[in-house]
Amino acid sequence: MDVDGEVVGRIGRGLMVLVGCGEGDGRDDARALGDKIANLRIFEDAEGKMNLSVSDIGGGVLVVPNFTLYGDCRRGRRPSFTAACAPETASGLVDELARQIATTGLHVECGRFGARMLVSLVNEGPVTLLLSSDRTF
Repeated sequence: MDVDGEVVGRIGRGLMVLVGCGEGDGRDDARALGDKIANLRIFEDAEGKMNLSVSDIGGGVLVVPNFTLYGDCRRGRRPSFTAACAPETASGLVDELARQIATTGLHVECGRFGARMLVSLVNEGPVTLLLSSDRTF
């Protein structure tokens, strides 16, 4: 991941986590999701079953702040971002999420909040998941 030609984050095998923070999200949400991300069994074992976590494979986690995940396109032709929390709050929550993941011993790299980032991904396999701290989701 580059910002203005400078590499600000890079991992090998692991997870790229795009993070959006919405109104009402708090530190408990960031901590719960950080733990979930670190321990989610989504990598294949020797039998080809999703049975290993990013910790199990010795992988890293690239945390990418991305408020546009809260873009609501249900009405009109331009997304509304009113459900995204304020940048000051979101920045702290993204930091808290990254800290929580790092407490598990994983290597964590982070993007720069609010920066125009050039993010590259090599996607191994068909797995893309949406996680939310919202219990109704």
